[in-house]
Amino acid sequence: MKAFITALLAMFILQADAQKWEKNYDYVDNCICGLSMVKKDGKVGYVNKEGVVMIPLKFDEGLTFNEGYAAVKQSGKWRYLDSTGKFITDAVYDDAYSFSNGMAPVAKQEKYGYIDTTGSLVIPLNFNNARSFSEGLAPASNQKSFWGYIDRSGNWVIKPAYDFADSFENGKARVMKGSAVSYIDKSNHTVSE
Repeated sequence: MKAFITALLAMFILQADAQKWEKNYDYVDNCICGLSMVKKDGKVGYVNKEGVVMIPLKFDEGLTFNEGYAAVKQSGKWRYLDSTGKFITDAVYDDAYSFSNGMAPVAKQEKYGYIDTTGSLVIPLNFNNARSFSEGLAPASNQKSFWGYIDRSGNWVIKPAYDFADSFENGKARVMKGSAVSYIDKSNHTVSE
């Protein structure tokens, strides 16, 4: 019983310490990859679980770390950094999403493509819009703004025919044609409406 009470007290002390440093910020995100995004006075940075600043609060916007990388915005452009604060891309993107399945959607001049974790553009900026990969496929829209799904090589697996397409989850994805919403599988068969 004494060990239990000691462990319980230690937990409360740790929580109290965490709450102390969290109060120094206007916003504190979940701790992902050992880092939390924090915001104070309109600037974003990243701290470790003890509240120690690991990446200075100098960015205008930032995304939560995912797969060891995060996108940050400064002077109107997005770029990516790793959990040590080292940049893997230059600040050249107009839009940026989190990494998923080793790739992240990025945009320049209103065209979307994908980079890998080295910062290299691996799927050209050929899409009107794009979302993150999930279960090996990513929703993307063509020049006519119809949505379909591409593979990791940028090839259409499900041809663009939808007004909206969401990411796959548990083998199915939500799609929309006009006002009709349905769910499809990876073979583009309707599984429920």
